[in-house]
Amino acid sequence: MFIVGLQGSPRRKGNTSHLLSLCMAEAARAGGLTHTVEVDKGHILPCKEYLVCDKKGYCPIEDDMKHEIYALLRRADIVLMASPVFFYNVTAQLKALIDRCQTFWARKYRLKLRDPGAGARKGAMLAVAATRGKNLFEAIDLTAKYFFDALDATYEGSLTYRDVEHAKDMATHPTVTADVKEFMARILKPFIGRKRILFACRENACRSQMAGAYAKALAADRLEVLTGGSEPAKTVNPEMLNAMAEDGIDLYFRTPQSIETAMQEAMPELVITMGCGESCPFIPGAKRIDWDLPDPAGKSPEFMRQTRDEIKKRVVKLIAEL
Repeated sequence: MFIVGLQGSPRRKGNTSHLLSLCMAEAARAGGLTHTVEVDKGHILPCKEYLVCDKKGYCPIEDDMKHEIYALLRRADIVLMASPVFFYNVTAQLKALIDRCQTFWARKYRLKLRDPGAGARKGAMLAVAATRGKNLFEAIDLTAKYFFDALDATYEGSLTYRDVEHAKDMATHPTVTADVKEFMARILKPFIGRKRILFACRENACRSQMAGAYAKALAADRLEVLTGGSEPAKTVNPEMLNAMAEDGIDLYFRTPQSIETAMQEAMPELVITMGCGESCPFIPGAKRIDWDLPDPAGKSPEFMRQTRDEIKKRVVKLIAEL
């Protein structure tokens, strides 16, 4: 499982960062691969309301959202968002990231596309406040609720603390360690014990991406799905994106990766190869099945559709057998 933390405080080692670090450490202890985004340190521009996302499903702004963060959020099984309370909401830096996720909202509600991770992905909010007001976290909770809906993530609620004013308050908080253990155990529970499966092809730009998407869409509650390539391409195949979109599956933000990188997330129990041949590595303890599927790259859109349909049929059969 892959866990992304969005650290929204401008203080890299403050109370918010400490709380998020405790949660990420619990995820790592449970076997998860974690990645923290220091939002304030990145190059994230605010939404310019160009409306390109509503019409075409992508944001034209060139910054870290386009080149890194959209892909991380799509890849994540769990997203943890953390912020101090600024005027009853999250920091401006984190709010800019949230606003730019209108792109996800548009793809989901305007273009009617479904992310393969929808239904399995989880999201949670971490927040600390210096004061004790009764309604301190109401606006943050609403912001988080609709942000995670756009991400196709089930909102698992929040872990919040009042009266956190001094630099080391969270580090010395009497209940935070126990709170985090209980909070994270609940969020992580659905991801523990799933069968790990790797779909591998040569470029990780087409066949393995399609197979992984269908496996995730149909059985993410039972399968931890990985994809990789023996010689990964720079981008996914655009004809593949079109073919999958025709079936309602959104792979726009997927990025090819190597088989070795995929296995950093988890060691697979089952490997399905399709075209990487002898260059696919031997993985001790993993069963290997080869799907002899021709590479549809460079062929007609109809051939791509036929490959898509054949992969979907094989994935359905595989899930039934597992």
